[in-house]
Amino acid sequence: MLSWLRRETTADLPRDPKEDEPVAGQSDAIRGVSQNKPLLTVRGVERAFDVGGSKLRVLKGIDLELYPNQLIMLRGRSGSGKTTLMNLMGGLDTPTAGEIVFQDRPFHKWGDDKRTEVRRKDIGFIFQAYALMPLLSAYENVELSLRMAKVPRGEWKSRVTSCLELVGLGKRMHHRPFELSGGEQQRVAIAKAIAHRPSLLLADEPTAELDSQMAAQVMQVFKEIVATQNVTICMTTHDPTILEVADHVYEMVDGVFVS
Repeated sequence: MLSWLRRETTADLPRDPKEDEPVAGQSDAIRGVSQNKPLLTVRGVERAFDVGGSKLRVLKGIDLELYPNQLIMLRGRSGSGKTTLMNLMGGLDTPTAGEIVFQDRPFHKWGDDKRTEVRRKDIGFIFQAYALMPLLSAYENVELSLRMAKVPRGEWKSRVTSCLELVGLGKRMHHRPFELSGGEQQRVAIAKAIAHRPSLLLADEPTAELDSQMAAQVMQVFKEIVATQNVTICMTTHDPTILEVADHVYEMVDGVFVS
């Protein structure tokens, strides 16, 4: 375990299982979810796109269950459908057929406004290109996610600081992205993604632009986050060197899972 990683605990928050609408100011993710109950379930999901007057089938019937506090990897070549699947799981898109159930709720049936509200509170995203605001410091980038999630202002300073310390950037938090290395920028992106305490973290090729040493550090951070932040991480990758740290690896080929 890297010496600069430290543990942080989060308080259990109550949730009424009968409530079908996101509650303002409260994460539905919510700590205390049964370890034996899926956080997110994908059933028979297909996704097709209209291309030149015909249908391009990208996903051809996907079944997947994500459980609390696990690190899951979707492995496959470019064009295999793994990013399309991740967009569906995160509510950025809706399936052509099939179901996506997130926290016992039919995510695939929700409108865009409702999915957006859930993403702001319960889902974190990490992108290959970091997606940081270039004129904001690392601290301000992480703070921005708390603003968007409507977290009370009084909680910002302690949460931003603890997240940046968790990823090893306690002494670099006031630097802007151009003053940080690629690995450091990715760690800022991770801190930003977990700041609002999501239950699900989706990472699209988070190590693709990093060398092997930086990639190993990012994966160590992911393991620590799963252990301490009550979060499930699902990430895409084509890097075989990092697969050993995953709880489960799913291989995708031409829109389906293969053994």
